[in-house]
Formats: sequence, C-alpha cells, structure tokens
Amino acid sequence: MSSVDVPDMVSYPLPQSSSCYSGHTPSSVAMVSGLHSSKMNCTRIFNLFCLYGNIEKVRFMKSVPGTALVEMGDEYAVDRAITHLNSIKVFGKRLNVCVSKQHAVIPSQVFELEDGSSSYRDFAMTRNNRFSSAGQASKNIIQPPSAVLHYYNVPPCISQDHLLRLCTEHDVPGFVKFKMFDAKPSSKTISGLLEFDSKTEAVEVLTVLNHYQIRIPSGSNPYTLKLCFSTSSHL
Repeated sequence: MSSVDVPDMVSYPLPQSSSCYSGHTPSSVAMVSGLHSSKMNCTRIFNLFCLYGNIEKVRFMKSVPGTALVEMGDEYAVDRAITHLNSIKVFGKRLNVCVSKQHAVIPSQVFELEDGSSSYRDFAMTRNNRFSSAGQASKNIIQPPSAVLHYYNVPPCISQDHLLRLCTEHDVPGFVKFKMFDAKPSSKTISGLLEFDSKTEAVEVLTVLNHYQIRIPSGSNPYTLKLCFSTSSHL
C-alpha cells in the first residue's frame, strides 16, 4: 500500500442545534444526526467513528430521532471525526457531526432501536478500540473516507469469493477490484485492498462489516475482520 501525506485538517460549518456548540469549545462528546433509523445502531457508529479515536459510549437520543451522542477518548478525537465524517453520506442520509454541549454520555432513557438493539452501549473495555496505547495509536493512519478499503487480520483460507459473499450476505455493495498483499509463509493472517465503485459504497461496507467475526472450521477463536480507509485512491 502506497503512502501519501495525510490531508490538512478542514473546518466544516457546524449545524445549529440546542445540543451542539456553534463555536469550538472542547468536548469529548460528538453529536451525530442524520442517522438512518433502521440501518444505524450503536455498533455501526462505533465501526465508523473508531477510525478517528477511541469510543467510550454511544447513546441514541429518544427525543431527537436519528441522532446519537458519541463519547470519544478526548476532544482531539472528536475534532478528527468532525473533520472526516461531517457531511458524508451513509445509507442515503447525510451525517451532521458536531461538538456536543454534553461532556459525558449518561445511559438515561435507554430504549430499543428499530433493529432490536439497545439505544445505549458502553465500548470503553472493547479490544476493538484502536488508540488505547501510544504504540497502537501510531499504527493508525488518519484518512478521510475513500473508495478503497484496507482489510487486515483475515485468516489465510479466506478468498476473494469469501469476501464477496460476505458483502452479499450483509446486503452491502460488493467490491469491483481486489488485491491481496504478499504474506510470509508463517503469517497467521492476510491483508489487502478492496476497491468499490464509490466512496459512499466503501463507507457503508466499513460501517457494517468492520469487526465482523470470521469463524473457520479448524479454529477455536474467531478472527476479527479489521477495515479502514486506504491511502490508495484506486487499485
């Protein structure tokens, strides 16, 4: 995978809301609105936002449909999420991401989302957070959404056809180009790139399939599929 300079931070206008700062007062909580009511849940928000910082808690707001509060590791993670995720389209709806007036997410008014999952989840102890140590954080290349996904931590027995079937089974777009990186004979996992027809398609696939548990017949523990946006613009 080629390496390119990470784009400079971009400032986006913040939507005006009673729960959102119009200025730049620091907070480790982001408010996300424009969420698809039946296709977005706490886990899928985690899958997308974890690329820009640790996720502590996610809570959908009962009083404001399609809106959730995301507590991140610090205010810098929120800034990165706003920079890269504000105004992107996910499942046909445009996200608004801004700094919340809240400084912590409290599990109040917990209810059931349309898909049957809880409106609140605590992710503080999950091993899928990618910024839990300085060494771990240094491995993350902060990238804006792109049409190419980098996949890794996949068992060697998983083929291109396996990955395409995974997309079909989860009702997300299939990739149009596939590349597997060369791995050492002793390597227990493989990695590579998946190119989609558009950035929007790649975002939806990552939102749904990031951290999917891949089980193989001979393995006792599942492999956790890891996805992130690639520095490559095409294959």
